[in-house]
Parts: sequence; structure tokens; C-alpha cells
Amino acid sequence: MIYKRLGDYIQPVNIRNKELEVTTLLGVSIRKVLMPSIANTIGTNMKTYKIIEKNQFAYGPVTSRNGDKISIALLEDFEKAIVSQAYTVFKVIDEQEVLPEYLMMWFRRPEFDRFARFKSHGSAREVFDWEELCDTQLPIPSIEKQQQIVNEYNTITNRIQLNEEINTNLETTAQALYKHWFVDFEFPNEDGKPYKSSGGKMLYNEELDKEIPVGWSVERINTIAEIIDGDRGKNYPSQEHFSEKGHCLFLNAGNVTKTGFNFSNISFISKERDELLRKGKLQRNDIVLTSRGTVGNIAFYSEIIEYSHLRINSGMVIFRPKNNSYSLFTYSLMKSDSMKKDISNFMSGSAQPQLPIKDILRIPIIVPENKSIFFFNSKSIIIQDNIEIKKKEKRSLIRLQSLLLAKMTQVELKTQVV
Repeated sequence: MIYKRLGDYIQPVNIRNKELEVTTLLGVSIRKVLMPSIANTIGTNMKTYKIIEKNQFAYGPVTSRNGDKISIALLEDFEKAIVSQAYTVFKVIDEQEVLPEYLMMWFRRPEFDRFARFKSHGSAREVFDWEELCDTQLPIPSIEKQQQIVNEYNTITNRIQLNEEINTNLETTAQALYKHWFVDFEFPNEDGKPYKSSGGKMLYNEELDKEIPVGWSVERINTIAEIIDGDRGKNYPSQEHFSEKGHCLFLNAGNVTKTGFNFSNISFISKERDELLRKGKLQRNDIVLTSRGTVGNIAFYSEIIEYSHLRINSGMVIFRPKNNSYSLFTYSLMKSDSMKKDISNFMSGSAQPQLPIKDILRIPIIVPENKSIFFFNSKSIIIQDNIEIKKKEKRSLIRLQSLLLAKMTQVELKTQVV
């Protein structure tokens, strides 16, 4: 593959919003997408902002505050938008020679980020300027080959998006079922009818200042689950103990998100280091809660997850159900709107928010009788298994997507999308 100079195929665009004709303000994220800006623009002269049109690029040259990524993105979802004058806007000169989508794929490659950081320069802040970008060398195959590569990449991307949409609907269904049964108290009675609306007996609870079904109780979370924090002892791993491969995946703050486990940018520790630690090792059906920094993210360690050895770091806690049939009830409880509100109310710390175990134990929870919990688990396990299967598929698709980006330097690309 012959590499060619990028600057021969792109040119800058500097059109200002002088007539205030465009109002959609976007910013470039480190995920390399253009997204609605959250900047406060009150009193800002929007006439100086730059107009970007569909299939044009915007990039921020400053790299020293972006970690390992350079902020660069292609406008695909709007015909026109505006971006800050701090961004450089540019376009492909001839789309019969280079497809913008193909070029954006090149910019998504980790190797490009590493190259941009290496080439960045400056004292107060490091920048990857326009000249450096233009001097970048990349392979430019025939337009037909570019289109083939783009089509394969888009096929994978669309499948990832479809999986995400399916999982969003499944998560909504699971939470709706929990709310219907354990918040609205419309769980099935012995005749299979909604309990409360069918005249089920209720009893006033003073602590919650509301009625709950007869036979249910108000407890603390340790009634149904053991709470385990991470090991903070002398054997807690330091930076030199982590590697890209190993025996036990060691979770960091970024691995537990609002949508559960995120197994990108993962680190491992050896079997020997794992065995030195006393606490924080996950078992199947455990629930993980982030308890420091970004507090309140929840993840469920299902049987379907492919990693057999997981540990939490010191900014998380484990909820281990005392009965496996309590697992999805506990997980749904921890994800419920009422629990999110309670977690927010019980958080402490100013510089860094935290939720110590002693404060978790102050949060009251409603504990139904076992029959309802077991029945809920049998219903929700089907939903949760489907969610985990789709997440596993997504991880495979992301790996395939990365493989496709890695193969862009090859003349013949033979990746097959299954």
C-alpha cells in the first residue's frame, strides 16, 4: 500500500456565522463525534462561530488535555451546524478520490491518536496543528475499495446501535416490571390479579409514612445481601501490577457505568496478586455499586459474562445476595428511581462524593415476602439474560470494528461480517 500526504486531499473551511443563519451549536467530544454543546453562550457573539456542513470535519488541535485521544469528528447528522472558533473546520477536496467516511475511519484508529500525541508540540499546552495534520501519511486505495471498507464498518456500527436500542427497551421493561410489582404494589395475588387494585390488604408503615402490603417489612439492604468493599490492604495492586492480559480483571471507575459493565480499557492482575487480596473478588450474581467519585453506577455479574475472575477497586462495593433468588430483585432495587434518590441524599464528601457502607445501611428498603421475590426473579431472569447476550454480542462487534480499523493499512481487506 502506497501512503500519501493527507494535505493533498483536504482543505480548510473558514465560513463565519455572520448572518446568524445557523443556530445548532455542536462540540467535538473525545469519542470523536459532534454533539450538542453544553457551553454557556449567554452574551456570546455567535457571529464569530464557524459554520460546518455535512461531510465536513472539525478538530481541536490541543491534545494535552484530552488524554490519549485527539478531538476530531465528521458532521453526519445535520446539514449545517456551528462550532467554536477554536476548532479547525476542513473538508475533502474531491470526494471522488477520498470518501469523508473513509477518512473518519482513519482518524478513529488508536494509531492515529498515538501519532497525533507524538507529533504534538508546545510548552504551556501541546497542539497537533494544521500543518502536522496535513503532513500525515495514510493509504488511499481506490474509491471502490474505500466504499467497501466504509460499508463493512457501517454494517457493524448499525448492528451495535441496534443492540443498544434493544437493550434500552429491555432495561425499560425490567424496571417497569419492578415498579409495577414493588412500588405500585400490583404484583400478582394468589388469583393472578394485581394485588393492590384487587383489594389486597395494606398496612401503614410509620418509617416510610405510607401503606405497604401486609406481610412485607421495611429493612436495610444487609437483610437480603452481604455488603463487601474492596481490599485496601498492603497488597492492593499498584500501577506496576497491571497488564493488558492476565488472570483477573481488575475493575476501575470507567468499567462500571450507567448501563452496567464496560469492558473497554481493561486491566488485569496476575493469579499470584489476586490470591494475595482478601476482599473484593466477585461471584456470579453479585451486584457492583460505584461508591466514590461517580457514585451510583450499578452492574450485575451474570453467568453470561465471559470473564471468570473479576475484582473491584477501592471505589466500589459488592452486594452479594444471601439467596441467589434475591439477585435480580436486589439488582432492580439498586437501579430503581427511589434508590437513586436515596443514594443522592445519603452521599457525603465535598471534593470527591462518596457513599460509605455505614451510610448505605441507613437507607430503608421494602422487603416483600419470599414468594413474590422468587416469582419476580423467574420473570426477570429471561429479560436479564437477553440483555447480557446482547451486551456480549456488542463486545464482539466492537472487537470486529477495531480489527477492521487495524486492517486499513492492508491493500486487500477481507474482513467478513457474520
